[in-house]
Amino acid sequence: MDATVRPLRIPPEMAIYAEKHDIFPLVQTLLRNLMVDKPEDPIQHLINLLKRDSVDVPRIILLGPPASGKRTIAKKLCEHTQAIHLTFSDILKDDSDLTRAAQYQDKKQKIPKDVWSQLIQQRLSKPDCVRRGWVLEAIPKTQEEALCLQEAGITPDHVVMLEAPDVVLIERSSGKRIDPVSGDVYHVTFMWPDSEEVAQRLETPMTLMPADLIAKKLQKYHREAHALRRTYHSCLKTINADQPHVDVYSQVLNYVRTPRRSASPYTPRILLFGPPGSGKSLQAKLIAQKYGIVNICCGEFLKAVSADENHMGELIKPYLESEQQVPPSIVLRILTERLSRMDCTTRGWVLHGFPQDVEQAEKLQESNFLPNRVFFLEMTDDIAIERVTLRSVDPVTGEWYHTVYKPAPGPEVQARLQFDPRNSEARLLKRLKEYWSHAVDLQAFYPQAVYINADQDPHTVFESLESRLVGRLPKVLSNRETFEG
Repeated sequence: MDATVRPLRIPPEMAIYAEKHDIFPLVQTLLRNLMVDKPEDPIQHLINLLKRDSVDVPRIILLGPPASGKRTIAKKLCEHTQAIHLTFSDILKDDSDLTRAAQYQDKKQKIPKDVWSQLIQQRLSKPDCVRRGWVLEAIPKTQEEALCLQEAGITPDHVVMLEAPDVVLIERSSGKRIDPVSGDVYHVTFMWPDSEEVAQRLETPMTLMPADLIAKKLQKYHREAHALRRTYHSCLKTINADQPHVDVYSQVLNYVRTPRRSASPYTPRILLFGPPGSGKSLQAKLIAQKYGIVNICCGEFLKAVSADENHMGELIKPYLESEQQVPPSIVLRILTERLSRMDCTTRGWVLHGFPQDVEQAEKLQESNFLPNRVFFLEMTDDIAIERVTLRSVDPVTGEWYHTVYKPAPGPEVQARLQFDPRNSEARLLKRLKEYWSHAVDLQAFYPQAVYINADQDPHTVFESLESRLVGRLPKVLSNRETFEG
């Protein structure tokens, strides 16, 4: 980077490196830890953070009405993430100065909000919570408590609020059973333990309340829930708890695994794959129009280069005129030059038509042009044949029409339509065979690729693409994600 040149141009390698190693989120996390923990020695605190296996530990608040399954979900969540599970009683138990809370507990008075926030802050600052993260169950209970926690610098990354109809919650509460050994919560109808030994030792909770008292508690909860939603709206996910607890837990886990939206700079670098007729060109055009990134169709770009009277244009012109494939090494040189230009490095790009096999993908990667989003548009060969072989073009306007999906507007246009011989079924089958011969290897080369069902309305396909384009990728992806729209 030449400091004498204005405006300064940051080399694209710097942004790629920062994105690859999550530098921006790392700095964000370190600064947040400093402001929350307020250590006496900030430098040593940062060094200790960086020595950990993971700097970004879970900070989760789990809210919900009585009998919504908070305890069960919180315990399973902590088992999975190794975070510390904290409840109201846990906070009181770990109070080093018991007189602070005890004097109010003995008098059956509400603990003042400032004392309560200090107790929570004290517990969360202990090494186990700092090192492993935490899950606060049913804390805070009111907006006032939530604002006190925010003032103390206690800000969660994710807030989950469970919801269910009151009639369901009242029924659940009456059938609740507790395992006195593990503290796990079960239900006589909805969640009975698999182990006969556990089932035999289950006990009815001493705190089991009659239905009318539960209804009053639910009313009190609902009065505060709306305000809590407003307080945590930027990181809140509401989940329906009136379904099997396995499904509820799956949705909660999926949400807390999703990183919060980052303020770090993000330059889209997109690869689109798909068989002929899958709509790559249209989707690339829609993405480029909406987000102002550079649309590069490899085939069209090679034609544009051949039209220029420069060395590279003269070099590839014979291949295009004879309908032969341009050598991949030449294609790579042309593309890397284009991707290196200022508009691509600052605005981003969407590339389709290259790479066509793993060898080309490796060469593109070696050239340090690394995509941060890869999409495979999927459809069957039968649909591809129907889409491609029934297409024709108007030589006057250049507009494409389709016998089924987009008929010519009138007999005059219909009469002058021309069929492209390259779209014949025989040639299309050859192209499909070529695509599928490399598709599996390319999918293995890009394990974080997202798979989109392309046999849908184009705008539905675009919405699926867009949903995975604007957000950060989850921390852990499943083996394969398929979006049906």
